[in-house]
Amino acid sequence: MTTDYLDILGRIEAAAKRANRPARLLAVSKTKPAEAVRALAGRGQRAFGENYVQEAVAKQRELADLDLEWHMIGPLQSNKAREVAEHFDWLQSLDRAKLIAPLDRHRPESLKPLNVLIQVNIDDEASKSGCAPDDVPKLAEAIADAPRLALRGLMAIPQPSGDIEERRRAFRRMRELFDELRGSHASVDTLSMGMSDDFELAIEEGATMVRIGTALFGARV
Repeated sequence: MTTDYLDILGRIEAAAKRANRPARLLAVSKTKPAEAVRALAGRGQRAFGENYVQEAVAKQRELADLDLEWHMIGPLQSNKAREVAEHFDWLQSLDRAKLIAPLDRHRPESLKPLNVLIQVNIDDEASKSGCAPDDVPKLAEAIADAPRLALRGLMAIPQPSGDIEERRRAFRRMRELFDELRGSHASVDTLSMGMSDDFELAIEEGATMVRIGTALFGARV
């Protein structure tokens, strides 16, 4: 780990205090071995984010003795919807309507509804997943109408930029979308944005969950 876990938690807490709102840490464990997840879980971390379904399911089996919360944060292909519905607690990357029916259909009755965030392509990047901001209301209605899904909010990965004010503007646009969505859906409580290099700024601008991988686990190889 490149930064101490408690240091990261302290920085999150300080930023949340400045913003006068709570913020959660999602430890992004993609490409990292199950042993690294177990080590961080031993220090108290419960929520982990993964990009690849097969890799995540293998870790879940290896760590089945731990009470962990698993988030799918990578782009979701339709043919993986069933596995996500069966094995994850959260999906943060829903970006199109065709995923809603299979996720709802395959979510086991024995589990709580799958928590869903709509991924927004806030900077309109051609290479990035996410729906257009204008598509959020319609997607949100469809998710809210699915009995085995729970609409919880929005997620974004703003365009990397060395210009802090540019990042701040993207975070603020997401916060505005989030506030609009929360005004029409009482279940909405989560705005997932901010990563290792900008999570404090994201919290100050409205994030309630930050996704941190590199700062906790080191660079991906």
